[in-house]
Amino acid sequence: MLTLYVTTFLKFFFLLTPFFVLSTFLAMTRNFTAAERGLLAVKTTGAVLIVALVIFGAGNFVFQVFGITLDAFRIGTGVLLFLTAIQLVSGGQLDEAADEDRDIAVVPLAIPVTVGPATTGALLVMGGEAHGFTELVVILAGILSAIVLVGAFLLGSVHLERLVKRQGLVILSKVTGLILAALAAQLIMVGVQAFLRR
Repeated sequence: MLTLYVTTFLKFFFLLTPFFVLSTFLAMTRNFTAAERGLLAVKTTGAVLIVALVIFGAGNFVFQVFGITLDAFRIGTGVLLFLTAIQLVSGGQLDEAADEDRDIAVVPLAIPVTVGPATTGALLVMGGEAHGFTELVVILAGILSAIVLVGAFLLGSVHLERLVKRQGLVILSKVTGLILAALAAQLIMVGVQAFLRR
């Protein structure tokens, strides 16, 4: 179960594209005070937690209602994840300072910057793959731990930027993109292999 927890934690941490989220958060909060930035980080983390839990819990329901197989969803999610990876590797970034009076915690920071289409698909697949209460709890613990770590990144965003510099964040985002591309390829291959075995 420890292996499942670590695997889920690492996979979901990179699915959240933490360094892209961090770069976007810094870009959108240039005009914010330290207190405003800290409050926004907490609100964004809370929003991501709620959204992730709702989507994770809806996995089996979505598959049953729409008659979509888990393998078909794996392939679709893999394609979306691959597109996200391409965007990260090619340097895509939302670089727009936000108005201090505008609440950006839920939209766009939680959705779609942190929990985008690919992450949504991955959460649905994870929810559909979970077997038994213990496994469900371990997967949830891994997901929640990853979200909390990304929230800690946002809370310490200014210090992290000073530590790795802007160029360092760009490089880390590109590395994240490469890891996501590998995860996407694996999802697609697992889905295709399952179809071929039928």
